[in-house]
Amino acid sequence: MGTFAWQLVKQRTADAEGAVFVSADGTRYRRTGGTALRDEAAFQQKAASLGYPVPRVLAQGERDDGTFFVDEESLGIQSLHERALALLDGGQAVADQVVDELGEVSARLLAAQARHPAPGGPRELGEWVEQAGFTGNVFTENPDLDTPRTRAALARATRELGGVPLVWGHLDYGLPNVLPAGVIDWQHHGLVPLGYDVALALEVIAFKGGTKGYAATSAQRKRYLALLDAAAQAAGSEPVSSHLGAFLLVKSLFFLALMRPTDPARADKHQKWHYRRHLVLKGIEQYERTGTIDTALFPTLDDFAAGQGAADRP
Repeated sequence: MGTFAWQLVKQRTADAEGAVFVSADGTRYRRTGGTALRDEAAFQQKAASLGYPVPRVLAQGERDDGTFFVDEESLGIQSLHERALALLDGGQAVADQVVDELGEVSARLLAAQARHPAPGGPRELGEWVEQAGFTGNVFTENPDLDTPRTRAALARATRELGGVPLVWGHLDYGLPNVLPAGVIDWQHHGLVPLGYDVALALEVIAFKGGTKGYAATSAQRKRYLALLDAAAQAAGSEPVSSHLGAFLLVKSLFFLALMRPTDPARADKHQKWHYRRHLVLKGIEQYERTGTIDTALFPTLDDFAAGQGAADRP
């Protein structure tokens, strides 16, 4: 397969060992890690066989130190997150070009997922809520949120999604993991209700509180969801937008997971933790009242820090 000079891109996230490297010419990526990387590589090969827009695994093996590695075809030089930052033009709105590229990749992924539903029923759907929402950790770190009200909202979301096919999904889908030609970083893969991955790609920006450097406008979010609805209906499935509230309820818990600081001196981390708790409660209130969640009503982190987070945005 030829010899490449590898350059470090980043260390992998805290719950995944290893690092990501890119070849000097930008045509290959190599991921290093522990035993969990074997499962990720095997899933990525499976996803490719199902027609998912993913990198093709070119080589894998063990090094002398026991570290497993995978070489991948590049799907582009920049992630859509990087492109969004590069294309900012004096404002904060994501460039329409980025939204269009996201829509094209997301529609391809959704269509492939719809063609290959996975076996599963209520038990597997409940396991998805636990896995995707990290609910065990959230309720351990935030026992005051483990209330009949929260449980009732999650039960409602689970009932709402009871007829949605389960498919193999990414679980961490968003602009940082999407490139113009496909999707990378499948370390958190698992069964998801059809539409969960792609529907939230622009919605999750709001959970960062305005710190990502860009935002999606209401018009962009509406246009993106309309494209996904058309792709879902073309595949014989329900519009994904009809389940946005249920999806976002679970995702709000995901963003609160592992957030409670252990160092009382880190005021910044405590503030961010309280901010994410606020978004969970806002999401529950909206979902109870309207059956959906509008992330445009979330305060920014700065607004929350300034004491303006007690009320929704107008």
